[in-house]
Amino acid sequence: MPTLETQSLVVRYGQIEAVRDATFRVENGEIVALIGSNGAGKSSTLKAVMGIIPTANGKIYWDDEPIQALGAARRVVHGIALSPEGRRLFPYMSVLENLLVGAHTVRSRIKIRTTLELVYALFPRVAERRRQQAGSLSGGEQQMVAIGRALMAQPKLLMLDEPSLGIAPKIVAEIADAIERLNQEMRLSVLLVEQNARLALKLSRRAYVFEQGSITRTGTGAELLADPMVQKAYLGL
Repeated sequence: MPTLETQSLVVRYGQIEAVRDATFRVENGEIVALIGSNGAGKSSTLKAVMGIIPTANGKIYWDDEPIQALGAARRVVHGIALSPEGRRLFPYMSVLENLLVGAHTVRSRIKIRTTLELVYALFPRVAERRRQQAGSLSGGEQQMVAIGRALMAQPKLLMLDEPSLGIAPKIVAEIADAIERLNQEMRLSVLLVEQNARLALKLSRRAYVFEQGSITRTGTGAELLADPMVQKAYLGL
């Protein structure tokens, strides 16, 4: 059964309908990508799943249980974590302090220590800079910290909102490698929102194309990479 499933999800900002009738799923252990142009409804979808913004209609199921009534903090406890667009770190706190913010729902010090070691193994730069203020890091390093902070909650589903946005290609490759390792070695489910469609489709098992708030195409990553419409609209071919 799907780990996460939405049915006819609708998100509105006042009179503006940002997401229309979005139905998708993330199976246990999958990487699933949401691709589309800026403003297509991808980030609003993640925020609705996380409980940061309310849904106007539709259902969200987590392990077959409806979660609309749960606040964002309870969804974290149930195993969902979001690394948001723009990273949203506390710039005057240290890297380590930022990471520990993500572990506020974890009661076991041993689990916190073990997850810190995992984050440092995935991102050695984060380990090297753990005592620095987060605001002093490069954009790519801050993105690594943001992903690490989400991992500190020990999620079953990691949602990543534009992890490659505005960072150097070399660090994008390091982050992509970390995503693959988390998925393959830990069987962590990943829901990836990414304007870099080529990267997203190469990483994902399945993907959904958002256009003006609606899902217009779905398929495996390989199928959508070969889709003429996707090639023309998102891959520059």
